[in-house]
Amino acid sequence: MFGSAELMLGANHIRIRCIDGVTRTGRIKGKIKKKVWIREGDVLIVVPWNFQDEKCDIIYRYTKPQVEWLRKNRYL
Repeated sequence: MFGSAELMLGANHIRIRCIDGVTRTGRIKGKIKKKVWIREGDVLIVVPWNFQDEKCDIIYRYTKPQVEWLRKNRYL
């Protein structure tokens, strides 16, 4: 699911506005934490947790050219 980073909460957590309209607390997984720098306003792919709908894991961060391509092809 697509989401947009709204607020950095610290300790590898981010408040994310998801495409379904729900605001979730996202956790940056260790694999991404060491390679990718996530900032407020970035477009992300998130996976909601099965047992807590208000939390999710961050899987991927899109770059600016990728976001433009997604908007041009009406994915966002």
